[in-house]
Amino acid sequence: MTEVTPQPTDAERFGHILALQRAAYRRDGAPSLAARRSDLSRFKAALIARRSAIEAAINTDFGNRSRHETAMMELGGVVGGIDYLERNLRRFMRPTGRHTALHMRFGTNRVEYQPLGVVGVISPWNYPIILSLMPVVTAIAAGNRVMLKPSKFTPATNTVLASILSELFPPEQVTIVSGDGAAFSSLPFDHLVFTGSTEVGRAVMKAASENLVPVTLELGGKSPTIVAKGHVTDRTVADIVFGKLLSGGQTCIAPDYALVHESEIDTFVDSYDRLVKTAYPDGPTSKDYTSIINDKQYAILTDLIEDARSHGARIIEVGHRPGEAAHRPHTLAPTVVLGVTDEMQIAHEEIFGPILPIFPYRDIDDAIDYVNARPRPLALYYFGKNDADRRKVLDRTTSGNVTIGGTIMHVGQDDLPFGGVGASGMGQYHGIEGFRTLSHPKGIYVQGRFNAVRLLYAPFSKRTDALLNFVLR
Repeated sequence: MTEVTPQPTDAERFGHILALQRAAYRRDGAPSLAARRSDLSRFKAALIARRSAIEAAINTDFGNRSRHETAMMELGGVVGGIDYLERNLRRFMRPTGRHTALHMRFGTNRVEYQPLGVVGVISPWNYPIILSLMPVVTAIAAGNRVMLKPSKFTPATNTVLASILSELFPPEQVTIVSGDGAAFSSLPFDHLVFTGSTEVGRAVMKAASENLVPVTLELGGKSPTIVAKGHVTDRTVADIVFGKLLSGGQTCIAPDYALVHESEIDTFVDSYDRLVKTAYPDGPTSKDYTSIINDKQYAILTDLIEDARSHGARIIEVGHRPGEAAHRPHTLAPTVVLGVTDEMQIAHEEIFGPILPIFPYRDIDDAIDYVNARPRPLALYYFGKNDADRRKVLDRTTSGNVTIGGTIMHVGQDDLPFGGVGASGMGQYHGIEGFRTLSHPKGIYVQGRFNAVRLLYAPFSKRTDALLNFVLR
């Protein structure tokens, strides 16, 4: 009888790779500036060379997604991020001097940024390139080794990613894995970056806490768009159409809902419909209009619409020939929802699709109070003049980041930190903040030949009292 060799569990496979990477880090130490820049440069070249393959793979995973959206939001974001890291890496790695206390002035203080070791990355399906690779390239820039676990919902994209990473890096430096997310988040990484839903984020953080692993959580939430009275213009509404319908609304920082002055609701809806038609002249089956990722997510969105309808909301499909959405698998026409009340699920759940609830407000304080009565969002958008109302919105609301006079594009500012607050996440991984998140800031004090603290050594005397009285004055 032939014995069947038991296959290793996901936890065992992951643990073996982690041990391999940790041993390699201990053996080789922190990579040099030149080595890190070389890795980043090769990574950029590989992404550009595989552009067509990446665009095709994402289109396959979604059923339909514009190659222009993939080039702009995925590849453009990662390539721009790599360029930024390469340009600034010498400055980021440079030790920084720090103030030295008066009675220790003959010594010096500095901070050196040391790699943490092995960083784990769990990425979602909605932007499977940029949300996988920006944490990876930031970890590489900080001198770490990386284990990446992407979403199972993007198998074609994962195959391309695995091919690129295996060509560029040995498994003891960077590797991609598939399997059980709970087992992955339970590993004793030196840092764990998770992007996904708030619910799963809680589970990831709980699992990581068992090993005291620090986490960066990029979550989401209901990001509001506030349109000041008198600012329902074509420019404003076109920006909202762009942000809401980019990738079919499947963007963590998409405008989740709009707050519009009560006197301008009808004008806004008319403009939104007209500008959706401009953006997608071929309707919801246009090659430029992205499908929902799968039937499960499509059902979640249609359930939100039906729940709102059953509670009295007004559902308005907009754009050219919205009924044709049914002709393409898991495709949902752009939709506006009016009359949303608190008993409706759509008032509380992150939408993650091309559905825009519109809420009326009477004055700016009403809009601010509505935002503040809900969990803190990942993004906030404001359209209005540079006046007291804008300042009030910025001062009295708390969100991850803000774009004024536009949507989405704060995520493309490489020198800004990106991250949530409260229920929308914790920590950042863009800009210098990202480099520092994935580094250990090691404080170093070099004691000078003369050190006044030696005057405090035992045995104590009146001189000790005099020195203490000077320090504690």
